[in-house]
Amino acid sequence: MYNKTSNQYDKIIEKCKHIFLTKMEDYGSAWRVLRPSSLTDQIYIKAERIKSFEEKGIQKIDEEIDGEYIGIINYSVMALIQLELGTADNDNDISKADAEELFTKHFKASKALMENKNHDYSEAWRNMRRESLTDIILMKLLRVKQIEDNAGETKISEGVDANYRDIINYAVFALIKLEENK
Repeated sequence: MYNKTSNQYDKIIEKCKHIFLTKMEDYGSAWRVLRPSSLTDQIYIKAERIKSFEEKGIQKIDEEIDGEYIGIINYSVMALIQLELGTADNDNDISKADAEELFTKHFKASKALMENKNHDYSEAWRNMRRESLTDIILMKLLRVKQIEDNAGETKISEGVDANYRDIINYAVFALIKLEENK
């Protein structure tokens, strides 16, 4: 079962990376001017939109929910990159190749975390509802916002980066569930 999850995860990584890199071609690295807190807010908007779809059962803009989860993943990776590099003063400070390398680095770290937790929790996420995964993403975002409001300081809790990695993994799980239900 763990190999199945690993393979599914890799397919989602490739899809997310493809979208990330294609948008780099369209927009360059304009996202590099965003502060991590702005990226957190972008992720929050996407998660709230998913929750709204789930609760109302309708949407006025005809876009697949998959795209929202992919956005959550890609913005989370961007936030991890911003935490590592800091924000840029302009949008030409990072090449597409460097961005791809950083993207891959952070996705690999998130996958390693997922594999360790997946082992310890025996793939419990497979028995969860997709809506619960959305709620956990929202909870993690509220935690990140609180840590950001506390200038990054925690007394006992994991830092912002660990929460972003968890958000990536829960969004990947949601995408796996969506794919399996098609």
